[in-house]
Amino acid sequence: MAHQSLVYLEVRGGAVKRSSLEALGEASRQKAALGGEVVGILLGSSSTTLAHGLAGADRCICVPDPRLDRFSLEAAATATAEAARSSGATTIWFSATVQGRDLAGAVAARLGAAYAADCVEIRAEGGAVIAKRPIFGGRALVTVKAKGNPLVVSLRPNVFAPLVASPAAVGTSNLAPTFASGDFAAVVTHLASAAGGAKDVAEAEVVVSGGRGLGGPEGFKPLEELAQVLGGAVGASRAVVDLGWRPHADQVGQTGKVVSPKLYIACGISGAIQHLAGMRTSQVIVAINKDAEAPIFKVATYGIVGDVGVIVPALTAALKTAIAARR
Repeated sequence: MAHQSLVYLEVRGGAVKRSSLEALGEASRQKAALGGEVVGILLGSSSTTLAHGLAGADRCICVPDPRLDRFSLEAAATATAEAARSSGATTIWFSATVQGRDLAGAVAARLGAAYAADCVEIRAEGGAVIAKRPIFGGRALVTVKAKGNPLVVSLRPNVFAPLVASPAAVGTSNLAPTFASGDFAAVVTHLASAAGGAKDVAEAEVVVSGGRGLGGPEGFKPLEELAQVLGGAVGASRAVVDLGWRPHADQVGQTGKVVSPKLYIACGISGAIQHLAGMRTSQVIVAINKDAEAPIFKVATYGIVGDVGVIVPALTAALKTAIAARR
């Protein structure tokens, strides 16, 4: 049976989410070994417009039903499963976002498919997809292979790289699924921002993270000020979250969120393997720690040995002065 990939493309704020483009990019990279086509699927009234310029897709299935502009799990699962059947998909790809995790399981159930969730590595072997995913709270990794087709996989965001956007037109076709009467019984009507309008660490281009070296929850106040100056988000180590100093949504690491910002500033973080797994792909890493032997310095682009409580406020003040001078 010829291999065929179908990639679900999540839309947020009128654009395809970066994490979905990462899934599309990985499906495209595996195409050389697996063969077949890489087909995207877009839902909602803007689907045809958003399909143009998708890097990595051979073509795109659009479901331009305006009712799909607001996410409904049952309706989205119906549409995606029907697209998988009509395209002959052997692997259906999702990003492991909140929506993606919700939908991937529902689609797998409808198709009677194997499901590999939250994958951090993909490879092709003998014409089949081999996936590596964390288990036991991220303490171990397991390699899985489906015994048959189809296979549903979800990829952990910020682990795989998207392809560079292409100006080339992508061929599209419309699909009009047969929805059940209850498919739109529950829809998402509103997305609430984090308290205070805080940015999601998984989406931010700058992340300022803190660990136990900050001494307590009050130690995050200077980090919040620095993140605000840089237009970034505040992250935290697992130890900090376990102590209740920060919410789980801020946790960076193998059991939290994987981030890949342009700038990652680690403050008072020793650099445990679990934390490094969540941020080592950052473009520039700055480590601030009073322990010169802390493992975090081995992966840092720049390291500062000293008291976080002194260095971070001084850095924030210097940045404010530099920004004001440019205005």
